[in-house]
Amino acid sequence: MPVITCIEDLRRLAQRRVPRMFYDYADSGSWTESTYRANESDFQPIRLRQRVAVPMEPRSTRTTMVGQPVAMPVALAPTGLTGMQHADGEIHAARAAKAFGVPFTLSTMSICSIEDVAQHAGEGFWFQLYVMRDRDFIARLIDRAKAARCGALVLTLDLQILGQRHKDLKNGLSAPPKLTLPNILNMMTKPRWCWGMLRTPRRQFGNIVGHVKGVADMGSLSAWTAQQFDPTLNWADVEWIKKRWGGKLILKGIMDVEDAKLAANSGADAIIVSNHGGRQLDGAESSIRALPRIVEAVGSQIEIHLDSGIRSGQDVLKARALGARGTYIGRAFLYGLGAMGEAGVTKALEIIHKELDLTMAFTGHTNIETVDRSILIPGTYPTP
Repeated sequence: MPVITCIEDLRRLAQRRVPRMFYDYADSGSWTESTYRANESDFQPIRLRQRVAVPMEPRSTRTTMVGQPVAMPVALAPTGLTGMQHADGEIHAARAAKAFGVPFTLSTMSICSIEDVAQHAGEGFWFQLYVMRDRDFIARLIDRAKAARCGALVLTLDLQILGQRHKDLKNGLSAPPKLTLPNILNMMTKPRWCWGMLRTPRRQFGNIVGHVKGVADMGSLSAWTAQQFDPTLNWADVEWIKKRWGGKLILKGIMDVEDAKLAANSGADAIIVSNHGGRQLDGAESSIRALPRIVEAVGSQIEIHLDSGIRSGQDVLKARALGARGTYIGRAFLYGLGAMGEAGVTKALEIIHKELDLTMAFTGHTNIETVDRSILIPGTYPTP
């Protein structure tokens, strides 16, 4: 086992251990991938003020996200096909997150179902909802999340239609993978992954197969999902979902000030500044560049979180300094999961927490609650 010191180490290990189509699914963006790259690279120019001869103990990264106590301002983002990065991946990630003290968000397009995660990882995880044309199915999904005692509903607003991801098309992405010769040859080089998949019955979209009339296998499912993402989604739907859910509601996919104002007026508890990890509109600006503008517009009215591009604890601290109450990691925990399973997710969280804790101390702060723009060098960070 190599020495793991950073998220990049986990990425390289995951690339060796996860079949190409599923690694590429996680580690890619739409079209030219310019927004995918900008999400990460736009954190780099932001510079930190180093302070000395100030007390550095005791330190605390504990805070809250939508009123829920968290060990640090980080949640695991909803990611589709997590159970294809590692067998029973959603269960393993949820367990690791719960043990660490941060929220895990289960995707609608997960391999393990809501009930699977509740049974094997316990209640309290968050559930992410895609809006589809079949409103009866959506209503039942919400009711299932309530029955599982999910702590919050994360409503994704930026997937009314699906952005084109070239790698997925070239790899023939499917779950379970189609047994073509290239796929078989590639999977033969990933024995750990294959052994895990042979030992689990969970290889399809658990929240959908068996829960939707006429969807009994992956062939019909592919056609159903292509038809079901709803391009007519609007703020009236958000209101209906809020009433049906009745609990904490987080709106994901806000990148524009006008949309942020509408979200703040919707009665939601928080918004996530996110461009879907650069997987939808290629050419959109990075989330960290959009954040200050949205914080200035609605930060006093609604809790603001940030998703897309977080690869380190320093990124978390920079987002917090610019007004994000919480952040989300997607690829960072998927790399850990693909590399080492549940232990890899724990390792990813440990890496980010240590980087966050030490960087906070170097900037002269001992409590995450006191962090603000004063830790940043003026002129190096995006402004409204």
